[in-house]
Amino acid sequence: MLTANLEKQLRDFKLNIDLTVNPGEVLILLGTNGSGKSTVLNLLSGLLEPDDGEIVLNGHVVFNAKQKIFSPPEERNIGYVFQNYALFPHMSVFDNIAYGLKMRKIPKEQIVSQIQRTLEDLEIAHVRNERVTNLSGGQRQRVALARALIVQPHLLLLDEPLTALDPMAREKIRLELREQLVTSSHPAIMVTHSIKDAQIIGDRVIILEKGTVIWKGKPDELESGTSAPNLSHLKCECFEYRDFGGIAID
Repeated sequence: MLTANLEKQLRDFKLNIDLTVNPGEVLILLGTNGSGKSTVLNLLSGLLEPDDGEIVLNGHVVFNAKQKIFSPPEERNIGYVFQNYALFPHMSVFDNIAYGLKMRKIPKEQIVSQIQRTLEDLEIAHVRNERVTNLSGGQRQRVALARALIVQPHLLLLDEPLTALDPMAREKIRLELREQLVTSSHPAIMVTHSIKDAQIIGDRVIILEKGTVIWKGKPDELESGTSAPNLSHLKCECFEYRDFGGIAID
């Protein structure tokens, strides 16, 4: 479980957000480009240090400004799937996934068995020896997710993991990603600017605007109910992933 309250002065605005994410729950951070979504992930992961606040992960304080506690990223046990996946191009699928386990000095036999199960769960066992440069976008996305999940993280962070996929692959991967995140039982936070991503993958949604939370609710409330923000100007009949003022809808 994650609880956090974060403050960070950025160049154009001050970020201020409170978060709670339960095990097996997917929280979506939705907003225009530059609203502070990715910054939230970097603060939680330890890649950036908040100016004020606290981060508690599975009952362990990894950041507290007043107590001057700041655990570095390698001590937080957080899985991070970056927008471009950040895979090692010179390595095979197997070696990319094994990287985190090797850094933790896990025995080789255990590494092999853990990876094989993960490859089978994500249906990429047939490409285990391929270099990631030879894979499709959907396969790379699965490898990145496998690398993040294999270390059994206390928290999973995903920064727009579907934007590199073509429209047809995105439709399929959305459903698979939702199933994989729920099955993993880890709390997860996913950044996106796609309303459809939020509706299909998320359990709860927070909309950010210039570092401020302007709305919280359920994904199905985004287009219904009086409490939802007015997103009617985003609707269109197109089938490709399109951008409308920074927030996208398919």
